[in-house]
Amino acid sequence: MIVIAENRLKWALADGWTVARRDLIHWANQPMTVVFGVIFPVMITLAFGYLFGGAVQVPAGTNYFTFLMPGMYGMTMLFGLSATMMAVTADASKGVTDRFRSMPMAPSAVLVGRAVADLLNSVLVLAGLLACGLAVGWRPTTLQGALGGVGLLLLLRFSLLWAGMYLGLITKDPGGVVVIQTLEFPIGFLSNAFVAPGTMPGWLGVISEWNPLSSTVAAARHLFGNQGWGGDSWIAQHAVLMAVVWPLVITVVFFTLSVRLYQRLDR
Repeated sequence: MIVIAENRLKWALADGWTVARRDLIHWANQPMTVVFGVIFPVMITLAFGYLFGGAVQVPAGTNYFTFLMPGMYGMTMLFGLSATMMAVTADASKGVTDRFRSMPMAPSAVLVGRAVADLLNSVLVLAGLLACGLAVGWRPTTLQGALGGVGLLLLLRFSLLWAGMYLGLITKDPGGVVVIQTLEFPIGFLSNAFVAPGTMPGWLGVISEWNPLSSTVAAARHLFGNQGWGGDSWIAQHAVLMAVVWPLVITVVFFTLSVRLYQRLDR
């Protein structure tokens, strides 16, 4: 039984990497898609920093870019949700998903391959944004803290990959991506990325503090050594813990739902 399980895992990983390579080859053949994906968050960051920086109140003792960058890193990870959803719906509309399902592949391989490819793309996008942050004066205080903050940001992105795949499998319609892209902005702004939850109406501030993005951004600021909003609530005091717990819960839930939904397609 152990040997059979090991063989199944081996073939599932091999199938997943095959699917991931397919996506990477597509990006190599269409490099402008990747280039634009790196440039767009940089443009948004520069717009926020130089156009709105003088009008936004930040915690005392810090400059705007030092405060802004961890929030932009988190927002970029959130925006990847619709990118994954778009890729899944595109494959479904072109018949690629049905073609994969007709092959002798592990049910999770297509989804795992998509997750690997999108996570690699997210690493590239985040690297470009980190370079932008360094160029405008943002600095982490320690290498260990920087690696920890980046790790938490990518962990959030990994969890949202599975949410994006599940939503893509449900809708199967590129029009549904527009709805999610529209919702990303209020979800992102309803966090501590740019505004202190304490300045919001009571109930809205509570929702903001319990937004998984808020935990990741607060934890990243802490690990980077950047000034944040702080807060006396339990969730604000345990940001690093919740920056791990939230993504793990999201991953388990949406990975399970995505694999089950993939197996039941067209039944």
